[in-house]
Amino acid sequence: MVAMDSSAISVSGLRKAYRDKTVLDGIDLNVRAGTVFALLGPNGAGKTTTVNVLTTLLTPDAGRVVVAGHDVVTETRAVRAAVGVTGQFASVDDLLTGRENLLMMADLLHLPRAEGRQVADRLLDRFDLVDAANRLAASYSGGMRRKLDLAMTLVGRRQITFLDEPTAGLDPGSRRTMWEIIRELVAGGMTIFLTTQYLEEADELAHRVGIINAGKLVAEGTPADLKRSIGNDLIIARVHGHPAAARAAVVNVEGVKSVDARGNTLVVAAVNGAATIGPVAVALDGCGVPLTDLRLRTPTLDDVFLELTGSHIRPNDDMNDDMDDTDDDAEVTR
Repeated sequence: MVAMDSSAISVSGLRKAYRDKTVLDGIDLNVRAGTVFALLGPNGAGKTTTVNVLTTLLTPDAGRVVVAGHDVVTETRAVRAAVGVTGQFASVDDLLTGRENLLMMADLLHLPRAEGRQVADRLLDRFDLVDAANRLAASYSGGMRRKLDLAMTLVGRRQITFLDEPTAGLDPGSRRTMWEIIRELVAGGMTIFLTTQYLEEADELAHRVGIINAGKLVAEGTPADLKRSIGNDLIIARVHGHPAAARAAVVNVEGVKSVDARGNTLVVAAVNGAATIGPVAVALDGCGVPLTDLRLRTPTLDDVFLELTGSHIRPNDDMNDDMDDTDDDAEVTR
């Protein structure tokens, strides 16, 4: 068993390539036991490949990876016994009831029949699925299916659980319910390795966040530390049309470091946001673009992500186009 405050996952110099394409280029990270670590990155950055190495589905080309105290290359079976994986798409059997799905997992893990029934009952209660326990999983809502999928992962008392987009496609209420479940699991000593396209989710849940881009870990720290790395408060200017002209007027204002145009909204990073907000207003007034709102706000993880990767994460709740690391996965299947 991994002790609290010890290292649940330790990665040093991890490299992985497919033919001539380097997907992971010297990744180093450490995840403490009993915490949530969120890995963020644009599509094709290497998130899925990282998770596949950590869960023994891929063999690293170089570096050392230790999960739950076991080397992923030389102690594959021990790693698999210690980890659970919940993918982006629920892997429940629609032809079985919720209870039968849990009992099937208990049988696969060779639990005694009586113990399997006890575990199933406990998990149905914990995930608020008792009333639906004897209904076919095909009748479950998206949120119920995600909860059942996670419950199935927990049948084997895993030390570390990998959650790949655990709330993709869920409504806000179901998403927050999943957040509470994840918090309860961590409070009980479990380690969670999370990939998500919801930056608010990473901010809410993660003790530490890593940002991967082009196969390199470009930043790692607490959400608060990462947001502080952006610097001062940001200036948010909403204009009525002509955002390109507004950006051109603002970008050369003294003290302005960068201007990101998002529709009719300008996000202005300045050396000193409070001192620069006046000159920004004057510049916008001088270019003749109507200003509808001007204010300061603190940086978000999306601002950090944009600065480090040059793009935003765009969640897709339809779950049709948000498969992580599509470039990586295409290489795997060739």
